[in-house]
Amino acid sequence: MPIPNFLVIGAAKSGTTSLYAYSKQHPEIYMSPLKEPRFFAFEGEKIDFCGPGSNIFNQETITSIEAYRALFDGISDEKAIGEASPAYLCVPKAAECIYHYIPDVKLIVILRQPAERAYSSFLHTVKAGAELNIDFTHALQEEEKRILNNWGFIWRHKTLGFYYPQLKPYFDRFNRNQIRVYLYEDLCNQPVELMQDLFQFLGVDDKFIPDVSSKFNATGIPQNRFLYYLLFTKKSPLKPIKNFLRALFPGKLRTPLAKGIKSKLLVKPTMSPEIKKQLTQEYREDILKVQDLIQKDLSKWLE
Repeated sequence: MPIPNFLVIGAAKSGTTSLYAYSKQHPEIYMSPLKEPRFFAFEGEKIDFCGPGSNIFNQETITSIEAYRALFDGISDEKAIGEASPAYLCVPKAAECIYHYIPDVKLIVILRQPAERAYSSFLHTVKAGAELNIDFTHALQEEEKRILNNWGFIWRHKTLGFYYPQLKPYFDRFNRNQIRVYLYEDLCNQPVELMQDLFQFLGVDDKFIPDVSSKFNATGIPQNRFLYYLLFTKKSPLKPIKNFLRALFPGKLRTPLAKGIKSKLLVKPTMSPEIKKQLTQEYREDILKVQDLIQKDLSKWLE
């Protein structure tokens, strides 16, 4: 039965959804219809994270190998088969579980300046309506308590930015040539070049040019929370109507319209320079260790 030969393993809020969407366009790549199965992070477990919105995370996580394999029943003649679960980077057991099932897998990582990633993570919870207090400092102060109370990973804004202990098990277990690490800034500045390098890494046609005009899973604070909730959240009471409209109108018409409406509703406030400086200082040692591990210049992250 089919199983992936490549995985996008993180980091969360660093562009994994874009990598998933752009890869999905390639005719020689099959991506799981469920973007984040998280199977290798939670195999055989009962998922019971707490905190606002965690019920969706709990329900959507695949924990059995049978259900996981079923995600890839639609494969035809694609060369590269993959999925994208950022939980694989931050859950300690994931590296060993992946190695057990697919030791020859290719692993893709994309990393973002950790203070900026933390702030984006915070804005994500605000956008989802889960974080009612829109003060970033308050969210950071609450983080340790939330972790102790078993809140989900989306609440670990600061913690998930310490990449070195998350990456090290993969570099210890897998050959370096099985791991490709990208930087978020390269995805923003040179998305086509990055994707073509990724295609080459996967052994598919690297001349293929994906449509990179859309940014996926962008964060921000809704100017009108109620309207945003109705139009764009999974719990919206308008979901039956949206499903009906989805059947009537093709994606090429829906996507630009939805993108335009969403961009009007979302505003993205900038992070306080003082907070960014403080967080970057806390991340400094980790950044230097990551720089040595992945053999990429991360000096700009320290500015």
